[in-house]
Amino acid sequence: MAFLGTLCLILVLTTLAGNFANRLGVPAVIGELVIGILIGPAVLNWVQLNSLVSLFADIGVVVLMFLGGLESNLQLLMKYLRPAIIVATSGVIFPVVVMGAVSWWWGFTPLEALFIGVIFSATSVSISVAVLKEYRALGTREGATILGAAVADDIIGVVLLSLMISLLASQGIETAGSHPALGLVLLEQVAFFGGTYLLVKWVAPYLMHLSERLVMASSVTIMSMVICLGMAWLADIVGLSGAIGAFFAGIAVAHTPYRETLADHVEPLGNAIFIPVFFVSVGLNMTLAHLGDNLWLIIVLTVLACLTKLVGCGLGARISGFDWTSSTVIGTGMIARGEMGLITAQIGHQAGLMGNASYSAMILVIILATVLAPLFLKPTLKRLTVQPTEA
Repeated sequence: MAFLGTLCLILVLTTLAGNFANRLGVPAVIGELVIGILIGPAVLNWVQLNSLVSLFADIGVVVLMFLGGLESNLQLLMKYLRPAIIVATSGVIFPVVVMGAVSWWWGFTPLEALFIGVIFSATSVSISVAVLKEYRALGTREGATILGAAVADDIIGVVLLSLMISLLASQGIETAGSHPALGLVLLEQVAFFGGTYLLVKWVAPYLMHLSERLVMASSVTIMSMVICLGMAWLADIVGLSGAIGAFFAGIAVAHTPYRETLADHVEPLGNAIFIPVFFVSVGLNMTLAHLGDNLWLIIVLTVLACLTKLVGCGLGARISGFDWTSSTVIGTGMIARGEMGLITAQIGHQAGLMGNASYSAMILVIILATVLAPLFLKPTLKRLTVQPTEA
């Protein structure tokens, strides 16, 4: 029952922080992220990232991405699929090359430097989705490109992580856990996206229609949550982020007559409990251990973590035909790092590639880049003339 007190504290503080952030003219998510840093191990140490907080945070990101899918336009996503792939690819190449080279120059071994580059090739679009929703930009071509690039980025991240694990094994370095072969992982992901097509086309409409005939309160909302959680679970099984599965579940349900009803039912529940816990959990990952030993490394890598995604993804968008303003929006929308970066860093730490000091530095850089991302995204969105949703 002690967790109820923790949950109450989180909800009170994030509500006040979100209100304060909005009054200052910055995205509310910034206030929630800062609360996580303040009450976590980095400052006051009132709340730790235990299993219950992690569980609520996992549900929070799943609900957030489901809502993002509900507000997305599948035709628009398909229209900007090619730019999204170009943005994701260039946004992976830049961090791997630049951050890997700088890490090598800093004194890391070539393998360690390559691993650091892979860590920062990942993107967590869930933070950007919250800001895009807040400023009603999910239905724009820039929003569609960011979401599509996030999906492609997740797949590339899985491939890079599998290759790094294979490289470590070839060097005689053991990694924790069992890791399936890359070919099997890719086959599973192809099957997942094939199933996603069936879900959008036939399964979701049938299940939602069936749920309306059930004599049960909120049966339509319950069925949508079954689809959302089931897709998140399947995505996790095939090595993708559960958030990607939830996003496609939202798209599938959005193509039924229940879209508005579900948005009205699910969004208040997510914003009232789970989504604030997710944002706080990001801050709870931060620790100031070994900060003094790696201060300049942290500063340099944080700057590069932001610039490599901004320039890499922005350049990819520019090559795809976007103007400079739209390219900047897309670049800033891809800055936040997330689960794949944390997982990759953890694997490197467990394999002995990084000591405690280096590992703490990498985690701190991931959190700092995630906190800075919404601050960069908001002013670029203000410069963007938001177009109506395209068909």
